[in-house]
Amino acid sequence: MSEHRDPTLERAYALDGADAVRDLYRDWATDYEADTVDRLGYVAPGIAVDIFAGHMDARDARVIDVGCGTGLAGVALREAGFSTIDGLDISPDMLAEARGKTVYRDLFEGDLTARLEVADNTYAGAVSVGTFTHGHVGPSGLAEVLRIVRPGGIVTVTVNEGVYDSEGYEAALDDLARRGQAERVETRRTDYLVNEGIGAMVVTLKVAA
Repeated sequence: MSEHRDPTLERAYALDGADAVRDLYRDWATDYEADTVDRLGYVAPGIAVDIFAGHMDARDARVIDVGCGTGLAGVALREAGFSTIDGLDISPDMLAEARGKTVYRDLFEGDLTARLEVADNTYAGAVSVGTFTHGHVGPSGLAEVLRIVRPGGIVTVTVNEGVYDSEGYEAALDDLARRGQAERVETRRTDYLVNEGIGAMVVTLKVAA
């Protein structure tokens, strides 16, 4: 995608399918944080968790980091006081990096474009940072995140601003509300990759009772 100068980001945003995602993160896992946080100015995990924490009172509640990657949002969740954190990711190599953070109770593989091996209503809340973006997961994945969160639970997701309009997230969110699946609590435009000038829409939902 020509508007993105960084070649690694270009590759990430051009992915097509689960196997391509796994291949990318197999090669990128050990350098991911140096590339994204230090070089690209990836600030989304802390911002999203701050927003999520503002809507979640119970810090001992069971929450999940969906698309946890190397564990950046998990660390932010622990720093915000959450004590029971699970994480899932499509990449075993990224999960290996996340395991070293020692902030997760459980970590497991999962593909958000398919049905997760998680029971309905398992979690009190969910955070997903960097997953709803170019070449990864589209708006249809929102319903699967909602499925694993119990009624009344909070879900906060980042959506890369480059796909929010083009992939129909506003319509998808309206459809979730119309179907009575979730109430939109907040939508906020924030920084995402500061050094690339890329922002995100951070959407917070309350799962319908």
